[in-house]
Amino acid sequence: MEPQTEPLIDLSKYYGKKNLNKFSLEQELKEFMLFMKRINKSSAGPFHSMGPDHDAYIRSANILFNIWNKYKHRLPLHFYHEQLLMVGDFLAQLKEYRLALWQCYGRYLQQFNIDQISIDEITEIDQFKSIFFSSGLDAENTGLTFHALQGKSICNYQLVIDSDGSLLNLESMKKCMNILTFLRLIMQVVLPQERLCWLIYNGTIHIYTICRHLMILGHSAKAFEYLLWASICMESSVPLLTVRYLKWRTILYASVCQCYFDCQIDLHAEQSAILLSMNHVMGLRMFVLAFLKMSVIIFKRAVIETRRKPKGLLRPKQRVVFKDTLPWPHNSTESLLAEMFDGSAAQFLAILEAVTNSYRRVLHTGPPLPAETEVYDVLMELILAGVEILADVSKDVIRCYI
Repeated sequence: MEPQTEPLIDLSKYYGKKNLNKFSLEQELKEFMLFMKRINKSSAGPFHSMGPDHDAYIRSANILFNIWNKYKHRLPLHFYHEQLLMVGDFLAQLKEYRLALWQCYGRYLQQFNIDQISIDEITEIDQFKSIFFSSGLDAENTGLTFHALQGKSICNYQLVIDSDGSLLNLESMKKCMNILTFLRLIMQVVLPQERLCWLIYNGTIHIYTICRHLMILGHSAKAFEYLLWASICMESSVPLLTVRYLKWRTILYASVCQCYFDCQIDLHAEQSAILLSMNHVMGLRMFVLAFLKMSVIIFKRAVIETRRKPKGLLRPKQRVVFKDTLPWPHNSTESLLAEMFDGSAAQFLAILEAVTNSYRRVLHTGPPLPAETEVYDVLMELILAGVEILADVSKDVIRCYI
C-alpha cells in the first residue's frame, strides 16, 4: 500500500501563472531528481555518506542544500515547505533515507527548535501539542507538520535497520519501540481531525512496516499492541471505512491474528478474525482475498481443535486408515477444507498455514505441536491432502501441454 499525500497548493493565486521563481525551482528540482535516479540506478541501490560513493552523496547533498537556501525567501513559506516534503518523499522512495531526513524532513522541523530533544522522547499528548501545534490544530501547516513527523520517524527506523537489521543490539530495539510509540502518539492527535484521515492511513502503513519486521524476527509480543492500535484507528476513522480500504484493513486484522498465533493464543486469534472483519467481509464476497485471509486464520485453529478430545474423557484410540480409493473428501479434515475454501489454490494455502508453526525454534528438535494422537492424525491428513492437490495440479498442467 502506498502512502497518500496532501494536495499541493496552487501558487498561481499568489503570483499569477507566470512565476519565474516557481518555474526555476521546479526545473532545478526536476534536474536534481533525474540526477538522483541516474546515480541510484548506476550504483544498483542507495548510496551512503560512508563508502565508495561518498563523493556522489556529498554532491547530491550540496545540490539540495543550495536549492533550499536559494529559494527559501523567494516563495510563500507554505509552498516552500510542500516542496521540502515532496522531495523528502521522493528520496525515501529511492531509499536515500539519510538525505531525506537531514535535507527535507529535518529542515522542515527546524522551525520548532527541537535540537535539544529527540522526538522519540516525546510521549505525552500535551507536550506534543505544545511543541508542534502551539497555535492549534487548525493552522495552515498542520498537515505538513504531521507529514514531516511521520517521514522523520520512518527514516529513523530505516537507518536503524541499515545498521542493525536483526535488531541484536538492545539499543536498536529500544529505538524501534520508541519510533512505534511516537507514531502512535501522532495518530492519537490526528484521529479526531477527520480532514487529516490520510495521515491515519499513512500511519497504519508505517506501523505495519515496522511491526512486520519485528514479527519476522520473533518479536510478535512487542508488535501486537501497535498492530491492534492501527486496526482500531482504521475502524475509528469514518472516511477509511469505505470499500476502498477493505483490503488494507483485512491485512491489519490478519497481522493481529498472526501475533496471537505467534504468542500461542490460538483461541483469541480465531475470535479476532471473526469479530473484527467477518461480518462485513461476508457481505462483500467479491473481495475474495479479504475473505480468504480471515478464513485461513479460522481454519488454522478449527481443523485441530475440532479433533481434540475433551480433557478428562477416556476413549480408546482409533486407528485412522488413509485410503486413496475413496472419493474426495476422504476424511473430516478434507471435508472442512472443501467446505471453507473454493479451489485448490485456496485449499493448499490453508494447509500450508495450518502445518506452519511460526513460534517453533528451527534448531530445536521435537514435535511441532503438543504430543497428542489426534493432532498427529490431523497433520497427516493435511499433508496427504496437500500432496493430492499438488498431484491433481500436475496432471492438469501435463494435460494442458498435451
